[in-house]
Amino acid sequence: MKHDEIPADHSDPLLSFLHRAIRVAIKFLAVLMVLVIFWSILDVVYVLYEKLQTPPFLLLNLEDILQTFGAFMAVLIAVEIFINIRLYLGTSVIPVQLVLATALMAVARKVIVLDLKLVTAEQIIGLALVTIALGVSYWLVKTKGEDTRP
Repeated sequence: MKHDEIPADHSDPLLSFLHRAIRVAIKFLAVLMVLVIFWSILDVVYVLYEKLQTPPFLLLNLEDILQTFGAFMAVLIAVEIFINIRLYLGTSVIPVQLVLATALMAVARKVIVLDLKLVTAEQIIGLALVTIALGVSYWLVKTKGEDTRP
């Protein structure tokens, strides 16, 4: 299925060329995202190995565990972004639910690795409001999607 907003066969030759160039650029971004995912996985393995090799051996403190969770979440967010790119190329519909889920994952990652000693009350309130807004938006989109199914 072709993306309606970026048709490869536009009647204007310049726009047709530019649309093809954008599609190639998006495919290149998808390749780069896969490389970032694999690099991030290797980084998680390496950092975890390093943490487990320092005394006390095979033990992680709370900060190490939170950093590891943050790194895992970063990989999962990268995977979600790749899926967004792939869906963008494969359909004319923007996957709003997936985009909102990716944003929720990013906020969850921030909450998991948040150091409460370094943030102000206003920043925590802002993060809470963003989380609520994304959660409600996701719920509305998901509920609306379920209502339109046969």
